[in-house]
Amino acid sequence: MNFFAKSDADFPWHASTMLAFEACEVIGLRLTKFATGHNDAQNEAHLMVSEKLNAMFEAGASLMGGASAASVIDRFREHVAANAKRLSAV
Repeated sequence: MNFFAKSDADFPWHASTMLAFEACEVIGLRLTKFATGHNDAQNEAHLMVSEKLNAMFEAGASLMGGASAASVIDRFREHVAANAKRLSAV
């Protein structure tokens, strides 16, 4: 019996793949801001780090509360979409 068969089948592969592509877009937008020496590049760097820490705690609390991997990934995608929108507006 394959121990991972059920959990592997239930994993949200499409949402995870989309998250990876969407996150790459945000990384590119941030790197562009850093490379151009934009006025608020330092603020963006601080925001980036604080967002990572907040996301880690949010995901951990959600998982400990019984949330599914799909719901955690969906929440990450919301954060990434908000960042893409904010960074694209500049």
